[in-house]
Amino acid sequence: MKGALFDLDGVIADTAVYHFQAWRKLVKDHFDRELPDELEEKTKGVSRVDSLKVILNYLGITVPQEQFDAMAAEKNEAYRRLLAGLTSADILPGIPELITQMKEHGVKLSLASASMNGPFILEKLGLSDTFDAIADPSKVAAGKPAPDIFLEAASEIGVDSDDCVGLEDSVAGITAINAAGAFSVGVGSPNELGHAKLLVPNTAALHFDEIEQAWERR
Repeated sequence: MKGALFDLDGVIADTAVYHFQAWRKLVKDHFDRELPDELEEKTKGVSRVDSLKVILNYLGITVPQEQFDAMAAEKNEAYRRLLAGLTSADILPGIPELITQMKEHGVKLSLASASMNGPFILEKLGLSDTFDAIADPSKVAAGKPAPDIFLEAASEIGVDSDDCVGLEDSVAGITAINAAGAFSVGVGSPNELGHAKLLVPNTAALHFDEIEQAWERR
């Protein structure tokens, strides 16, 4: 195991909830409609553009490209406002210890998030200098569930994706890791993430030794 490719929202910090809050506000402001809780899973782990497509499709609404772009930008501004108070205290349980152990074992860390706000969030969490690389979502042709962002994240640390583990909490993310040839570690429910090669219920259950053992048995 030479590299670890981390999703951000729901794995390093629980910022996914802020995404959906921002989407709900946008939809309420523009269309006076409500979004159901179950739609959140379909927007988890995917890009801003793809999330907006999912939401508009659910609403049965088509908008011109100019309005689409403006709405995506407006959502991002609302999201960043919600992140204003983010600190290292918001790092999810178990993640600081896991990162420390990975670094001690010479595993390179790369961020593989669909969010363009990855560098901003890592800075707020005090993790900017901890990660060896951050994959730029604007450089990849396709978002999750395509493997592109994980392949880019592995490339950024100079490691083959087959020599990496990927950590995710979304259906699209686990599918992307598997497609990239990396070893998928899912955080969540077996009902949703049953296709992960190793599954834990929450980040507090992520332990380096168990990941390494599962990796060696792959």
